[in-house]
Amino acid sequence: MSETDRHPTEGVRQPDPLLPEDSGLTLAEYLAMQQAIGHQTRFRILRTLVANDELSAADLKAAVNVESHNFHYHLDELVDVGLVDKRQRRTADSQGFYTYYRPTAMGRGILEHGVEELMRREREFNDAYS
Repeated sequence: MSETDRHPTEGVRQPDPLLPEDSGLTLAEYLAMQQAIGHQTRFRILRTLVANDELSAADLKAAVNVESHNFHYHLDELVDVGLVDKRQRRTADSQGFYTYYRPTAMGRGILEHGVEELMRREREFNDAYS
């Protein structure tokens, strides 16, 4: 049998299933999270929230130094995919609401076990061989 006569998947191992059957999220939802932090502004927003636990939109915007229209677009993207929570609580004078943002457990996890893990490994490798 020649190479061209072989069935294309013959001898090729298939990876284990990515998710358990009772997974709370779909593969598309996980990939949307990964795609969301693939943008530098959203990555910086999420890292800043993780470092501070929670911030108002104004404090967060000042910390990441992003134009207002771009900032809210990117922040909303992080909220939409479930990496950031948007919360409200009454102000001290009870006359209105204070809106703040905080990272979700998934937001923290995707940083700690994703891109930042790769960055830590590179830093450790460089330290070991410098």
